[in-house]
Amino acid sequence: MKYTIGILGEGILARSITNVLEEQFSICSIPENRKNVDWESIDLLLVLHDYWYPSIHREIQTSSVVPWLRCFIGFGEAMIGPLIQQNGNPCFHCADRRILMGGSDRKEMWEIYQHLSQQGITKIDPWVSIHAVNHITSILLDEIKKIVNIQSSLQEELIIIHLPTLQTTREKILADPLCSICASLPSDTAELARISLQSNPKTETYNFRKHPFEHWRQTLKRDYYGNRTGVFNGNIHDYLAPFAAASVKLPLYVGSEATAGRTHRFEDSEITAIFEGLERSCGIAPRSKRTVIYDSYHNISDLALHPVKVGTHSNEQYNTSHFPFRAFDPHQKMNWVWGYSFGQKQPILVPELLAYYSLGDGKGFVYETSNGCALGGSIEEAIFHGILEVFERDAFLMTWYARLPLTRIDPFSAIDGELDLMLDRIHTVAGYEIHLFDATMEHRIPSIFAIARNRKETGFHLICAAGTHFDPIKATKNAIHELAGMMLTLDAKAEQQRAKYRNMIDKPHLVRHMPDHSMLYSIPETEHRLHFLLKQNERIQTYQQMSQPPISETDLTDDLRYLIQTCKNIGLDVIVVNQTTTELERNELHCVKVIIPGMLPMTFGHHLTRLTGLPRVLQVPKKLGYVKNELSLDQLNPHPHPFP
Repeated sequence: MKYTIGILGEGILARSITNVLEEQFSICSIPENRKNVDWESIDLLLVLHDYWYPSIHREIQTSSVVPWLRCFIGFGEAMIGPLIQQNGNPCFHCADRRILMGGSDRKEMWEIYQHLSQQGITKIDPWVSIHAVNHITSILLDEIKKIVNIQSSLQEELIIIHLPTLQTTREKILADPLCSICASLPSDTAELARISLQSNPKTETYNFRKHPFEHWRQTLKRDYYGNRTGVFNGNIHDYLAPFAAASVKLPLYVGSEATAGRTHRFEDSEITAIFEGLERSCGIAPRSKRTVIYDSYHNISDLALHPVKVGTHSNEQYNTSHFPFRAFDPHQKMNWVWGYSFGQKQPILVPELLAYYSLGDGKGFVYETSNGCALGGSIEEAIFHGILEVFERDAFLMTWYARLPLTRIDPFSAIDGELDLMLDRIHTVAGYEIHLFDATMEHRIPSIFAIARNRKETGFHLICAAGTHFDPIKATKNAIHELAGMMLTLDAKAEQQRAKYRNMIDKPHLVRHMPDHSMLYSIPETEHRLHFLLKQNERIQTYQQMSQPPISETDLTDDLRYLIQTCKNIGLDVIVVNQTTTELERNELHCVKVIIPGMLPMTFGHHLTRLTGLPRVLQVPKKLGYVKNELSLDQLNPHPHPFP
C-alpha cells in the first residue's frame, strides 16, 4: 500500500510540492475546513503556505489525529518543521517562540505574530520565486523520504532557508516549558517538593561533580546554543581578560541577560557560560511547576517559612519616598511555592519571590537575587554548590559590614602549580597584585576574600571577589577567575566614567545597579575603605593552617550531609526549592534555589541592603574573636559593598 500524504494549502509552494510528491506517493488534497476527510487513510499531513499562517497551525495542532509537518514562507525565509507527532512536543508554537526570541526585534515580531495568530494573512511573501520554491521542494522531498523511513530528526529541528541566498540551516528546537499549546505544568505540591538524598559516587576525593567536564562539552552546546532558535545565543570571547572568558546571551522578552564562563580554555568557558545561563533561566520565574497557593502568612503560618527570617529592609528604607518594596504584612496575600526543609525534614512553603529572583521589579517585601541558585548533574550536587554559594556571599558581606580584619594568606603556600601560574599571569599580563584573606566564618567551611590591586596608573583600581569551597585552593582559584573577568576588559569604562563614580563617593544612594558596586572601587579615591584588609599585615598564614572540613573519599552526598549538619550545628536550616525544568531534565541536569534563613543575602543597589532581622552580622564577629562585644547597627560599614 502506498504511503498517503495529505496536503493542506494553496499557492505556488503547495502546487510545486504536490506535483513532485504525486510521482512517488498517494496524495490526498485536504480542504481548509478539514471536513469529510478520511484521516485513517492518511499517514502524514503537510501544511503548505506561501505566507506565515500561525492561526491555521494552531487549529491543526489542537485537532490533528495524524503526524503533520508545516512548510511556509515569511519575512524572506522558508521554514520546514518541526514534525509534530501525536504525543509530541516541541510543537509549532515552541518553534515559533524560539525563533522569535532569537531575533533582536523580538518585541515587534511578537506583536506581528499575535496579529497573525488571531487573524491570519494571505499576502504572498515577496521573496517567493520559482528558484526558491524549487529549492524548498527538493529539501522537503528529502525530508519526507526520511520521515517515511523513520530517519527524520525534524521532531526537534527546524529547517530555515534564507530565500535571497538559499542558504539552508538546521536549527535545534527544544520544547518550551511555558508553551500555551503543548506544555502542561504540574501543580506545585508538597509531595513534589520532597527530597530524598541519594548516593553520588566520586571518581576522585576532590571531585565535587557527578560528571567530568568533558561529559558536557558536546551535549550542552548542541542542545542549548544556537543563534536562531537556541535557549542561548550571541557567543562572545573576551580576548582582553588574562584568562579565557566567554559569554552567551539568554534572550528575554525585553533585552537579553549575559552570562559568563571563565576557565583556561575558551571552549570550556562557553560551556560554563551555558551552565550559568541555564541556572539563570530556571531562577527568573517558575517554569517547572504551576504556582497554586495564594494566601497570607497568617493563614498558612504552620506550613510556611516566616518571611522576615531571611532578612528584610529596614523601616527607614520602607518609609523612604518611592522605595519599591513594602514592609512585610502577615495578612497580605502573596504567591507561595513548596520547598524542602532539611532542618524540619519536611516540605515547607516559601514566598515565591524568594524562590525566584525579582530583578528589583518592586513586587513584594524584599529585593531578591539569584543568591543560592545552582546547577548540578544530580540534585544533590546542585544543593551542595548552592549551599557553598550562600556561604560565599555571606562571608563576603560579613567581612564588609563588620570590617573584619581577616588574616592574610600567603598565596604561594598552596604549592599548586596552576595557582602559581594564574597569579604570575595576572601580575605580568594584567598588571595586578592579588591579596588573599581567610574569610572562613563560624561554620569552618573555607572562604576566601580576594582583592586585585592595579599596579598601573590607569585602569580599574580595585576588584573584589570571593570563593567558598571544601578545598581552600579551589576556593581561591574560583575567586581569582572572578577577579580576572573584570581585568583590562573594563579599563576603558573605568577611565571614561571616573567622574560619575567620584560623584558617588559621598552619595551612596546613587549606587543603584549591580555594576555600580564594583565600579565605585575602580577609582583610587575609595581604596581607603578596604584598608581594614589591605593595611593589615601583622598576621599571615599558609593554606595548611586554614580550616579544612573532612572530605568524603567516595560519595559527594556525604559531603552534602556534612554541610547540612554544619548549618544545623549553628542553628540554621537549609531550605531547597527545586527549579528543574524539562529543558534540563533531557540531560539529567538539576537546578535548585538554596535558602538558608539567617545568612546575609547578596543585594545590589545600596538602597536595597537587607540586614534587618539578621543578628549574625552583629554576633558572629564576637564568636570569631574579632571583637570583644557584639556589634551595634551603627558600627556596621555604611558604604556600598564592592561585590562584582
